[in-house]
Amino acid sequence: MLKNKSKPKAKKSRQEINEESRELKRKRKHKGLPSGSRFNNQDNNKNKNSAKTTKDPRIGSKKPISLIVESSSAITKPVKQPKPIKSVLSPQQELEQLENDPKLDMLLDLVEQNAKLSKDQQIYLDSKLDRIDELMRELGYTDDDDYDDFEDEGEKKEDIVSLLKRN
Repeated sequence: MLKNKSKPKAKKSRQEINEESRELKRKRKHKGLPSGSRFNNQDNNKNKNSAKTTKDPRIGSKKPISLIVESSSAITKPVKQPKPIKSVLSPQQELEQLENDPKLDMLLDLVEQNAKLSKDQQIYLDSKLDRIDELMRELGYTDDDDYDDFEDEGEKKEDIVSLLKRN
């Protein structure tokens, strides 16, 4: 059998052994990954440059927003829609329309029954009756000469319009 014939090692002194053990301890101490390796990897350093190019969706717009409302630029005036133009009716058509007005008919029925009308109802009734009177004069359905004759005689004959206005 072969014997290992190597140089016999010289015995180390206690001081040398202590120095070697300290060096080994220092090497063991620095063995492994540095502290915080999970967050400070070399791979992350490479990704930081690419992260600047890809935008993080959690970060919003950097556009400044004014906290004071500016009256001229912030308020936009709504566009006014043109009012529908009422078709101009002839006096005859307008008179027929007023005669067929259901609200006016209802108010006239109330007046005939001696019921009290509210202020708004009375105003509506007066305005419509005035308009009917104007249209009838314009169309020549009433004679102004007849009114003058009756006033001269002392007998004043009242028409329906003036009777209804009084009530």
